[in-house]
Amino acid sequence: MLNTTVGIVKGGRIETLEPIPLPEGKRVLVTILPDDDMFWQEASGESLERIWNNDEDDVYVRHLDQ
Repeated sequence: MLNTTVGIVKGGRIETLEPIPLPEGKRVLVTILPDDDMFWQEASGESLERIWNNDEDDVYVRHLDQ
């Protein structure tokens, strides 16, 4: 099972914002997020562009024009 949660660094340790019951020694993956908000805006823009601007959706436009 994969689970994603938010955490912060305090005193050199990563603390989750919500309690997560994990057994001692459990392996986890940690992704360091950039502090720059532009990163998220650019990443979101690229994703939205792929979702909204694709030829597959043209089938719906044709139905709306009828």
